[in-house]
Amino acid sequence: MGTHSKQRVVVGLSGGVDSAVSAYLLKKQGYEVIGIFMKNWEDDDDSEYCSSNIDFVDAAAVADVIGIEIEHVNFAAEYKDRVFAEFLREYQAGRTPNPDILCNAEIKFKAFLDHAIRLGAEKIATGHYARVREVGGQFQLLKGLDPGKDQSYFLHRLNQAQLSKTLFPVGELHKTEVRRIAAEMALPNAAKKDSTGICFIGERPFRDFLNRYIAKEPGPIKDEKGRVLGKHVGLSFYTLGQRQGLGIGGIKEKGAQRGGGEHAPWFVARKDMERNTLWVVQGHDHPWLQSHQLTADDASWVAGHAPTPGGYAAKSRYRQADAPCTLASAQWAVTPGQSAVLYDGEVCLGGGVICAE
Repeated sequence: MGTHSKQRVVVGLSGGVDSAVSAYLLKKQGYEVIGIFMKNWEDDDDSEYCSSNIDFVDAAAVADVIGIEIEHVNFAAEYKDRVFAEFLREYQAGRTPNPDILCNAEIKFKAFLDHAIRLGAEKIATGHYARVREVGGQFQLLKGLDPGKDQSYFLHRLNQAQLSKTLFPVGELHKTEVRRIAAEMALPNAAKKDSTGICFIGERPFRDFLNRYIAKEPGPIKDEKGRVLGKHVGLSFYTLGQRQGLGIGGIKEKGAQRGGGEHAPWFVARKDMERNTLWVVQGHDHPWLQSHQLTADDASWVAGHAPTPGGYAAKSRYRQADAPCTLASAQWAVTPGQSAVLYDGEVCLGGGVICAE
C-alpha cells in the first residue's frame, strides 16, 4: 500500500492529458482517487465548437484505464451566475476580463471543492502546472516547474483555505514528461491536443460568440492625428494591442511615419467608450502601446494580506515574461480587465484586476 492510503482525493478530470496523468500519479502514490468531470457550459453544447460530450467520453476512458470511479457534475448554473455574467459585464464596460481566472476562483476551487468535501475528500487535485508549498503553516502558490507551461497566473486568486486542500501533481513535471507518462499508461487520449481558448467558447470565432450576447454599436476608427480610417463593429469586440481583424490597410503618406512607415501594422491602442471611438496606432513600438505604470483593484493576496512594499516582478498578461516592478519597465498594451499578478521569484503572491494605466 502507498503512504496515502487513507486520504481521499477528488480529481477534476477534463478529458485532457494533464488531469489524466494527475489522477494516475495520485493513485500510484496510494491515495483513494475519485474522478469528477465538470460540465460548466450548456447553452449550445451540441454545436461543433462545444466538445464537452467528447471530453466526457475521454475522461471516462481515462478513469477506466486508471481504475477509478468518475462522476459527471453539472456546474453550469453556478458558472453562468458567477463567471459568465461577470465576463459580459466587463466586456460591455469596454474591458477585457480573463474568465479562466474567475472560473478557477469561483468554480474549480469553490463549487468543485465544496462538492468534493461533501464526497468526504480531504483534498482536490487538478492538472494545472503550479505547485503548493507549506512554510510554517502558511501555504504558498509556486510557479510550475515547466517555464513554458506555468499556470500560476490563472490561479493567483486562490486563498489559504483553498490551497491547503489542493494538490497539483503535474506542477513538478515538464510537459514532455507528462506526455511520456500518458503514453506509458497507454492512455487513449495520450496524443490529445492541449485545449486552447476560453472554456465556454472553445475554438469558435470569438466575435461570432460575443455577437449573441452583446449588442453591436459601430463607430469610427481613428489614428493619433484624429483621421478616420474606418469603422469598428462595437468597442467590446476589440482588445488593446490587437492587430488582426481591424479591416484597415496602411495609409500611404510621403515620408515614413513614426513606428515604421506606411506598411507598418496597425494596433488597437485606446478604447474611448464615451465617444464610441477606437484609436489605433502604427508600429509595435508606438509610445501609446507602452505603459510605465498601472493601477489594479479588487486585489486578492494568497497569504491573506498584501506583501510588504519593495521590489517584485509582475505579469500583466499570461505568457509574458516577469517584469521588475517597483520601478517597472514599460509594459506593452496593458489592458484594463486583465489581471496584474505579482511574483517574488517563483512564489505567486496574488494580484488584482487592471483598472487603468
